[in-house]
Amino acid sequence: MFANGTKWLMRHPNASKIKLRLFCFPYAGGGASVFRLWSAGLPQGVEVCAVQLPGRENRIAEPLISDIDELVPIACDSLVPYCDTPFAFFGHSVGGLVAFELCRELRRRGVPMPVHLLVSGTRAPHIPEPKPLHQLPEMEFLKELRRFSGTPEAILQSRELMEIFAPVLRADFTLEEAYRYRTESPLDIPISAFGGTTDKEASPELIEAWAAYTIRDFTLEMIEGGHFFLNSASQTLLRSVSLILLNHLQSLHEN
Repeated sequence: MFANGTKWLMRHPNASKIKLRLFCFPYAGGGASVFRLWSAGLPQGVEVCAVQLPGRENRIAEPLISDIDELVPIACDSLVPYCDTPFAFFGHSVGGLVAFELCRELRRRGVPMPVHLLVSGTRAPHIPEPKPLHQLPEMEFLKELRRFSGTPEAILQSRELMEIFAPVLRADFTLEEAYRYRTESPLDIPISAFGGTTDKEASPELIEAWAAYTIRDFTLEMIEGGHFFLNSASQTLLRSVSLILLNHLQSLHEN
């Protein structure tokens, strides 16, 4: 169900009492539906709040946003009212960058911070995309999309469907590829990073560099699969995410 008063969140509670919210940010071209089944695999009391960016699914009629500096403050305005309960951020690929910049925006505003930042298949913020594709001509763009193995071949081969999906993909790739990290102090929250063992877009070294962005604990876990291990090894990923969230739930109970 979508959150009352905002189109930005699709909420999936798995218990009557919400103890912790997990805000989830999708990969390029993805929408909130990517996380529609997650609540069943997470601890009781965790509400999955899947973030819906403009221009897709229920917001398909809205203009796309391709500048992360424009996106983050607007998204923050809509998410802050739901930060009244302890929460964590999870983001995959470009979603990890958006989640990271939202953490910094929350800190600048002096409002509650997440208890944990989880990034998945995301290079550390200071490491740019070595092979940008958001400005490639159509045929080259399609060729490069296949290297990610995230867009179904049936969509890639359909001109009608690509007329719908290509602008979304280009906007999201622009979010990532035009992003330039600006130095700020490290976050005062733990960061957990996940990577795919065969992911050529985000190698272990590029993901491990996230350790420099926190003064708290940092963990790195490699999961079997390519860039979209989020889908191919979802149960393994959810088990690891669950353990992290269980630790926070226990701490909240003790306090």
